[in-house]
Amino acid sequence: MENIYAKRVEKIRSIMRKKGWDAVIISGSDPHSSEYMAPRWHQVEWVSGYSGEGEIVITLDHAGLWTDTRYFIQAAKQLPGTGIELHKTRVPDQVLIPEWLANVAFPSTNDKLVAVAVDGDCQAISDVNDIIDAFKASGREEYKIVNAPEMLSELWEDRPDIPQTSIITLGDEQVGWSRIQKISWLRKFLMEKECDAILLTALDEIAWTLNVRGSDIDYNPVVMSYLLVSMDEVNWYVKKRAIPKSDQETIDSFYELKADGVNIRDYSDIAIELASLSDEDGDRKLFADPSTLNYNLYNILMGNPSASVMTGKSPVALRKSIKNSVEIAGMKEAHYEDGLAMEKFLHWLETTVNSGAIISEYDAAVKLGEFRSQIPGYRGDSFETVSAWGEGAALPHYITPKDGSTTIGNHGLYLNDSGGQYLFGTTDITRTVALGPCTHLEKEDYTIVLKGHIGLAMAVFPKGTAGCQIDVLAREPMWKTFRNFGHGTGHGIGFYLNVHEGPQDIRQNFNRQAIVPGMITSNEPRIYREGLHGVRHESLVLCVEADKNEFGEFLKFETLTLCHIDTAPIIKELLNDEEKTWLNEYNERVYRELSPRLPIEVAQWLRKKTLPI
Repeated sequence: MENIYAKRVEKIRSIMRKKGWDAVIISGSDPHSSEYMAPRWHQVEWVSGYSGEGEIVITLDHAGLWTDTRYFIQAAKQLPGTGIELHKTRVPDQVLIPEWLANVAFPSTNDKLVAVAVDGDCQAISDVNDIIDAFKASGREEYKIVNAPEMLSELWEDRPDIPQTSIITLGDEQVGWSRIQKISWLRKFLMEKECDAILLTALDEIAWTLNVRGSDIDYNPVVMSYLLVSMDEVNWYVKKRAIPKSDQETIDSFYELKADGVNIRDYSDIAIELASLSDEDGDRKLFADPSTLNYNLYNILMGNPSASVMTGKSPVALRKSIKNSVEIAGMKEAHYEDGLAMEKFLHWLETTVNSGAIISEYDAAVKLGEFRSQIPGYRGDSFETVSAWGEGAALPHYITPKDGSTTIGNHGLYLNDSGGQYLFGTTDITRTVALGPCTHLEKEDYTIVLKGHIGLAMAVFPKGTAGCQIDVLAREPMWKTFRNFGHGTGHGIGFYLNVHEGPQDIRQNFNRQAIVPGMITSNEPRIYREGLHGVRHESLVLCVEADKNEFGEFLKFETLTLCHIDTAPIIKELLNDEEKTWLNEYNERVYRELSPRLPIEVAQWLRKKTLPI
C-alpha cells in the first residue's frame, strides 16, 4: 500500500509541473514566523507525517526535510516510506536550504531558469533573501521566486480554519506598563527612525504591546493578528469572523481597547491597508522586522508606489525581554506556586511507583496537570509536557503518547520537562529524578549534566556579555568527559507569554545580544543516549546586578525555579566543594520556602530529599 505522504508529495509535483515550478518550499511556520503554530499551518506534518520542527523542499526528483539535532531520532522514525530524505542541520558540514538549492539542486552550470515557489504567507522575507543571496553567490542569474500563498489549500481539503478564540486584557497592576505607555514608546521609536508607522507581525510582540492574551495557538497565549501603529492611529487586525454574543470576555476587551484608542479591524484587511497605504504629503515610510514580516505582505508593500519600507530589528523583542519590577514579582510568584505543584507531583510519583501501582508516562503528565490546575490564576500548560522514563527521555522533544504510553518502572531515571501559564507569569522546568537503582552510566551522566547546570547558575560576567560567551560554562564538564548536546543551553521566556522568546539566548551559535538585568533565561544543559536514557536539569534564571568597581559592572544569575534537585543519583566524588555548596544551599532554600505550604507528608519527604550531601 502506497504511503499517504508519498502520495501527497507526488500531488505537489503534479502542481509543480502544471505551473512550471522547479522547487517548492513547505514552510514550518505561519504568517507570523511563529515557532508554534495553529493546526491550519501544520503544513510540514500534513505533507510528511513528521511532527517536529523543520522545513521541506520538494523538487521534481528529490524531497528533503531540513531539521536540527533535536529531531534527528524523531525524523528517522517518521519519514520512512514518505520518500522524504533527512537533511541534518546544526552539524559540521551542514548544507542549508539556500545553499542546497543554489549549489546542489540547481548549480549555475545549468543555465536553465529556476523557479522556486514559496507560500508567501508563511515565508519571512529574510528567509527568501537568503535564497536570493545564495543564488547570486553561486553565479546564477536565471532564477525567480514565485509567491504562492495558500499553495496547499487546493490539496488539503479539510484544512482547519484560522483560529479565533476569546481575548482578555491584562491590567497595569499585572504588567507594570500600560498599553498607552507602550504605544507612546513606539511612537518615540518612529520619530527616531523618521518613519510614519510600524507594522508588528510577531504574535508575542503584539500581545505584549496591547496587554492582551488569547489562546489561538496551543500553550501560547497569543492572538492571530497584525498591529499597525502610526503617529495618529493604532489599528489591530484581529477579527476573523463575527464575535459571538456569548463571548463576553472578548466584547469587554474590545471595548477597553477602543477606549484606549485601538481600532479593531478584520484580520484579512491588513493586505488592503498595506496596498493603499499613502499620505497626502508624500510617501509613507513603514518600519518592519524582516525576520517576521511575511513575503506576501512585503510584496504587497513593494507594489504600493506610495509606500516605502525600512527593515530592521523590532524594538519590541528586546524591550519585552527585560522584565520590569511588576513582571519580575509576578514571575517569582509563578515559580513559587509552580514549585509547590512540582513537589507534590514528585512526591506522588515516587510513592505511587514504589507502592507497586502501574503508572504510565501519560498518567504522570496528567497528574502534574491536575496539581497545577489547582493554582489560582492557572491558564494552562506553557508547552506539551514531556513525561519520559528510560529511552523516551533520550528524545529532546519527546511526545508522551496518550495510548500505549510506557509504564514507569521502580528503577532508573524519570525526566519531566513541563511548565505552566499563569495570569502572573510563565514557568518552564525540567527535573530528572531516580525512581530506584540507577546504572553507573546514568549516575555519571546525571552528575556531569548537573555540574554544567551549577556552573552556569554560578556565573559572574561583565556587563555586555552575550549568551554565546558563557555557554561554555554549561558544556565544559561534558566536553572534559567527551560528551555534548547539539543545541542551545538556554532561551528567553515571556511573562504570561511564549515559553520561548528572544532576543537573548545561551548557545554556541553567535548572537551578539548581551544578557542584561531583567532578562529571564533558561539554564538547561542535557545529555541524550539513544535507546537508553536522557538527563536534563532546567531552571529559569534572572539576570541581576552583581558588583561595580574599577574594572566595570558585573552581572550574575538568580535562580527563580523552586524545586529540589534529586541527590540520589549523584556521584559525589565528581562534584567539587563549590558545586556541593551551591547544591546544598539551593535545596535548603527550596525546603525553607516551600515546606510551610506543603502537606505535612510532602514536607517531611522533601526534608529528606534536601539534606546536604
